[in-house]
Amino acid sequence: MALRDGLSLGHARADRRAPGPPLGAHMSIAGGLHRAVGRAAAVGATALQIFVKSARQWGAAPLARDGVLAFRAAVEAAGLGRHLMAHACYLINLASARSELRRKSVEALEIEIDRCAQLGVPYLVLHPGSHDGSGTEAGLERVARGLERVFRPTARSAAARRSVSVLLETTAGQGRALGSSFDELAWVLDHAASAGRLGVCFDTCHAFAAGHELRDRRSYRATFEELDRSVGLARVRAFHLNDSVHGLGSRRDRHEHIGRGKLGLEAFRLILNDPRFGDRPMVLETPKGEDLAEDALNLGVLRAMIGWRRSRRSP
Repeated sequence: MALRDGLSLGHARADRRAPGPPLGAHMSIAGGLHRAVGRAAAVGATALQIFVKSARQWGAAPLARDGVLAFRAAVEAAGLGRHLMAHACYLINLASARSELRRKSVEALEIEIDRCAQLGVPYLVLHPGSHDGSGTEAGLERVARGLERVFRPTARSAAARRSVSVLLETTAGQGRALGSSFDELAWVLDHAASAGRLGVCFDTCHAFAAGHELRDRRSYRATFEELDRSVGLARVRAFHLNDSVHGLGSRRDRHEHIGRGKLGLEAFRLILNDPRFGDRPMVLETPKGEDLAEDALNLGVLRAMIGWRRSRRSP
C-alpha cells in the first residue's frame, strides 16, 4: 500500500503527541514481546495491542523474567502506560457446547490473564465465542459461568489478576458467534459474578457488519444510545478502529484500511471527537506489511480528523 497525502513514517513520529484519544495498532511480538513496543514507537503510536502468546496454539512456555523486564522497560520508555491491550487466543470458546473445549478455554484464558498481569497489560480482549448450535441463551450462560471460573477467588494467581480486565469484543455475527447484539454483551456483564472485572471493546468493522449504523451523526448517536442503554458507555473501555470490506449488516468480518471500505471516514471522525471516549485506547487491526507503512498511513488519517468538526455540536 503506497503512502499518500505526503505522509511518511517521519510524519507519524512527529504526530505522536497530537491531541485526541490514545491511538495505535496491533503489533507483532516476533523476536520478543518488547519488539512490539518498538514497532509501535516507530509509527508514533500512543496505544498498543499484542498477543501475549501464539494466537492459534493452546500452549505456551512460561514468560522468561528477562523478557518481562524488557517489555516493561520498553513500555515505560515509550510512555504507553495504561493504554496497553492484549488480544486473547482465537481458539478460546467459553460458549461452546463441548465440555472439553470449555475446560481448555478456561485454562487458556487463565494463563493469558496471568501473562497480562506479569507484563502490566490492563486489558485482555476476548471474543464471546460460538454456541455451536445449542442456542444463544445457552451459549451466553456458558460464557458467564466460564468467566466466573476464571476470576474465582481461589483461582491460580488470583491476587495478581486483579490488575487485568477482560473486554468482550463486539462481533460481526457470522455463523453462531455471540456478541453482535449489544443485549447479548449486556447479559453476560449483568449475569457474571465477575462483572466488575469485565468491559467491552467496540470494534467498528464488527459493529457495522452486525447492522449497527455509524456513518452519519444521527445514526451514530442512535447506535451509542442503544449501547448505553444495554451495556453502559462506562463499560466501553477500548476500541478497534477498522473499516469494513463488506456493507452494513453483511455479518462478514473483513477489515479494510481507514476510509477505504464501506464504513467510510465519518464514523471515525465522530468517534475520535466524542469527548466520552477521549481517554479510551483505540487500535488498528488493518492489513499491513513488515515496514508498517500502512499503520503509519492509517494513523495519520485518523489523527487528521481529530478536532475536525462539521458543527459545534458534540456527537
